[in-house]
Amino acid sequence: MGILRRLAVLFALPLCAQTAPDSRQLNIDTFEKVWTTIRDKHWQKNPGGLDWQAIHAEFRPRIEAAKNIDEVRAILKEMLGRLHQTHFGILPATVYEEVGPLAAASPDAILGDGSAGIELRMLDAQPVVTRIDPGSPAERAGVKPGWTILRANGFDMQAAAHALAADSSIPEAMATRALLNRISGPIGAKMQLTFDDGSAEQTRKDLNLEKPRGDVSDFGNLPEERVWFEFRKIDSAGYIRFNYFLDLPRVMQKFGDAIQACRDCGGLIIDLRGNPGGIGAMAMGMAGYLLDKQGQRLGTMFMREAEIKFVVNPRFPDFEGPVAILVDACSASTSEIFAGGLKDLGRARVFGTRSEAAALPSVIERLPNGDGFQYAVGNYISEGGRPLEGEGVTPDVEVKLTRVALLGGRDPVIDAAMNWIKDANAAKQAK
Repeated sequence: MGILRRLAVLFALPLCAQTAPDSRQLNIDTFEKVWTTIRDKHWQKNPGGLDWQAIHAEFRPRIEAAKNIDEVRAILKEMLGRLHQTHFGILPATVYEEVGPLAAASPDAILGDGSAGIELRMLDAQPVVTRIDPGSPAERAGVKPGWTILRANGFDMQAAAHALAADSSIPEAMATRALLNRISGPIGAKMQLTFDDGSAEQTRKDLNLEKPRGDVSDFGNLPEERVWFEFRKIDSAGYIRFNYFLDLPRVMQKFGDAIQACRDCGGLIIDLRGNPGGIGAMAMGMAGYLLDKQGQRLGTMFMREAEIKFVVNPRFPDFEGPVAILVDACSASTSEIFAGGLKDLGRARVFGTRSEAAALPSVIERLPNGDGFQYAVGNYISEGGRPLEGEGVTPDVEVKLTRVALLGGRDPVIDAAMNWIKDANAAKQAK
């Protein structure tokens, strides 16, 4: 559900070629493809509550009169904007060439799985290292969280991050994946990274790109992914983190084992930052370890011909202590369903920054003119009655990562969750 492989960098310039006479029919065919797809596949029979036939009558003459491809794209975007829904958009052909095949899980579109073991985020429009994979080339080379990546094989990462941050049409999650793509490549290749290590000096590291950590998992038509799962204790709390809601048997087993090992913990932290989602049913299965009442649900997915209720069945052993869930702009899909549902049920407190707001299943297809067309095929409403799509999960406690904290060896989001767990336990003991 909503998984995108690491996206290639989206720095394509708009095409401004004039529309030739023989392109007029291509523009019309493109418009008809977009309009018809929404008519037939949108979860509402009247998409966005609109008279979709009237929309056709309004916009087709404008497409016929369009003078260039930029005008065509602008008209289509205006039409899609009438829906007031996310996951509907036009990707220029040059961007689709980079994004579309990856989003469609085309195996020949993978640019390279090799990793240096670096996780990054854009903090204040800077590409900042936030985590280092254990045992990775970056860890062996001494790379630390808080370092800013200046260049990758000569590519100006800072300029790229500034350009991405300045374009409000590019979601932070997509921008982050684009930057991550710049520090990956074929397994066995070398990557020269130049860092600002916080000491006003530039540090250069030559890193080998190796297989990323985790076990290979595939599911249905989704691309293969390497899935990993972490569990450890931080003081009296258990800490769980995994990168995808995939590899169902293994990850569910590890989650259950972690709950068993943490039954006496003072609290539980589930870190979903950077987790783009996966199999929706896993959210229900994991929530079952945290809820003890039958019939509770995380929310409902509405589609044209059906609706899916995310009903939770309690599991044994369950965890009864305080639960903190961590999210950020790269938490999407099943991560949002899990975090938003447990928040609405009053079972978890959410920390971090607003999630990606990409809970819907969506498709990217090529249009007759070569552009890409992204459209959603369902709508998800959390148990609290709010759509997650376009809104995301808003944390109970907003806490941002900062470079200063990372350089100091701290994660302020984990710190905030730990402080809440300690306060909750102190209040319980005081009663």
